[in-house]
Amino acid sequence: MKIETRLFAALVPFFLIVALAYGLTSSFEPVGTAALFLLAGLVGMIAGYLWLTARHIDARPEDDPEGEIAEGAGELGTFAPWSWWPLVLAIAASICFLGLAAGWWVFYIGAGFSVIAVTGWVMEYSRGIHAH
Repeated sequence: MKIETRLFAALVPFFLIVALAYGLTSSFEPVGTAALFLLAGLVGMIAGYLWLTARHIDARPEDDPEGEIAEGAGELGTFAPWSWWPLVLAIAASICFLGLAAGWWVFYIGAGFSVIAVTGWVMEYSRGIHAH
């Protein structure tokens, strides 16, 4: 996690400099300037999260300059072998985005489908052949 933390931490001053330069050259256009400052803050939050997480876990093979590829072999986690819920969630999100352009009533329909899709995806391992 060290390399990711350094990457995001290095981007914070860059985005702050860009935000200041944009604010000064755009006659203090408020929306873009605020968005760039918020971007710097969000990247800083990601760097902080990665730093806190790196303190609580052991060093990974990716963090060792002398590490071998074989050190990273093994099980990486539990993944759904044939889940349809990401597709359902993507369709529901597209309905939500359509609702932003077409009308709020379409957005509410998409939000309802999104709740169903997220619930189905989260509860996927609670029933059926993958239940544990």
